Amino acid sequence: MNKLPLLTLTVLLLASPAALRAADTSKPNILWITSEDHGPEMGCHGDKLARTPNVDALAAKGMIFKRAWSVAPVCAPARTAIISGVYPSSSGGLHMRSMVPVPNQLKLYPEFLREAGYYCTNNSKEDYNVVKPKTLWDESSGKAHWRNRAAGQPFFAIFNSTKSHESQIRTRPHQAVTDPARVRVPAYHPDTPEVRQDWAQYYDKVSAADADAGRHLKELEEAGLAGETIVFYYGDHGSGMPRSKRWPSNSGLHVPMVVYFPKKWKHLAPKEYKPGGASDRLVNFVDLAPTLLSLAGVRPPSWLQGFAFAGPYQVKPPQYIFGERGRMDERPDLVRSVTDGRYVYLRNFFPHVSQGQHVTFQFQTPTTRIWRELFDQGKTTETQSLFWRVPKAPEELYDLQSDPDEVRNLAGSSDHRAIKQRLSKALRDHMLAVRDVCLVPEGELHSRAPGRAPYDWARDDAAYPLNRILETAELASSLDAEAVPALAKRLTDSDSAVRYWAALGFLMRGQQAVAAHEAALRKALDDASPFVRIGAAQALGLHGSKESCAAALATLKELAPADKNGVLVSIPALVAIEALGNRAEPILASVRNFSPNGPSPDGRYNSYVPRLIETLGAKPSAPKQKKKKK
Repeated sequence: MNKLPLLTLTVLLLASPAALRAADTSKPNILWITSEDHGPEMGCHGDKLARTPNVDALAAKGMIFKRAWSVAPVCAPARTAIISGVYPSSSGGLHMRSMVPVPNQLKLYPEFLREAGYYCTNNSKEDYNVVKPKTLWDESSGKAHWRNRAAGQPFFAIFNSTKSHESQIRTRPHQAVTDPARVRVPAYHPDTPEVRQDWAQYYDKVSAADADAGRHLKELEEAGLAGETIVFYYGDHGSGMPRSKRWPSNSGLHVPMVVYFPKKWKHLAPKEYKPGGASDRLVNFVDLAPTLLSLAGVRPPSWLQGFAFAGPYQVKPPQYIFGERGRMDERPDLVRSVTDGRYVYLRNFFPHVSQGQHVTFQFQTPTTRIWRELFDQGKTTETQSLFWRVPKAPEELYDLQSDPDEVRNLAGSSDHRAIKQRLSKALRDHMLAVRDVCLVPEGELHSRAPGRAPYDWARDDAAYPLNRILETAELASSLDAEAVPALAKRLTDSDSAVRYWAALGFLMRGQQAVAAHEAALRKALDDASPFVRIGAAQALGLHGSKESCAAALATLKELAPADKNGVLVSIPALVAIEALGNRAEPILASVRNFSPNGPSPDGRYNSYVPRLIETLGAKPSAPKQKKKKK
């Protein structure tokens, strides 16, 4: 075997990519420690009941963001916002456990980081609503770790704790640590033993997530990398308790966020960074991708919709941050929200459904069940009843300074009219700017322009007349009786989404509006769009004449089978059938025997139709009889 001279070997070694990366000390390591389903109930965020020593210690030498929001109050769309750097309502990836393609001109942030020489790992959970490239991560599994990088290679690593997840709040038996008597029950929850136990267990699970964070920080310290690594800690959305998770108000979107910049990388820190300090900057999950790129020395591309808050490319803080809710598991909904840090404004585009729709997974939590039981029994206060009431207010406005539980709606207050108008305009401008594509029925995200990503066709006014669609959605959901003539005209619009919102507008207004335009709604039962047909059928089934109700039931029975029409038509049809209550009785036997399986864009959708069929098959329990005295 020939032996190369030592000098030649040295040159070859230094020329290798790994060696070149090892010689590059200009890029920081970046560690993200994340946890699921918990808000700012941590010591560093001022919660005196919380036991979170590890994150508190990180905050003591780093900085917290007091006003950080997830984009969405549930994990999959929240992660979609982070990985893409665009709002899920803009990419089309908003609906829970859905799937849409990423347009060719966009890249997910790990692709940028890997091109910049980073070793990128994800240790637990992806759950994106956008199709990822196969080479997104160097490794994404339970074995993924920054230790596996090439010698000296800068790393970006995510470690996610699931110990605070919603499912863990209700796991029994549980070794209790937090005293239920010490928890603060928010004004919207009934104060019962079940609710107190869930809240207490939630605090215990947050402590378990904090312990995971401590373990990852210790690993970094023991490897001698604490002084080389920028650390982020954050939760993925608010607590797993009902009216936090899944609801896009501050209670569902406010997350803990801590950042730590060691001395070596302090020049990359936010301008307001002070060890042990707190920032009032508004931070949103869409800001994370541009911030990462900035820290890596990569100029964030203009299509990213967030604002870098660290690194050489950090920019001024935004005036507002935004939240959004779409379909939650088997239950369609459409809510958008905005905050300026003090006031929170919500726009409910589906006021005809309650905040507390029957999402099967949410109803596994004892708090949800007892809360609903008490509401049905008339034993909840007005504040506690709002979660279940229909219709929802089309607009909500809350002052976090005087009303942190968000239970006093100021939308109708003359003293707050200017604030509501300012936030309402900011939200509308935002929806237009990001080209909110989720104003179409979910099925149209896939059928409106086959072969094109929703993000792409949403930027084509010919394919997506956003202004006209948004205006119709606003008219429909305003519940204003004077909008009825305009809605009737839009029932014949050339765009199916406009007709869809017009049909929903009649459903939302009830018997008087439906009776005045029953013939037009009967005609809409033959619309080319199944979603227009479903909206018209629900309106007629609930509020039409006997003959119209029969025609509506026939339409829904035709559209509900998933095997014939696909999952994304079946879901709203089954939801409409359920909403008809006793009026749907003539078709219920058939519906309960429908196949739960059908074509869908991705396997992520496949549990929703079975849940709805199961719900329709459930019979109310017989009322309890009082025992006769012997």
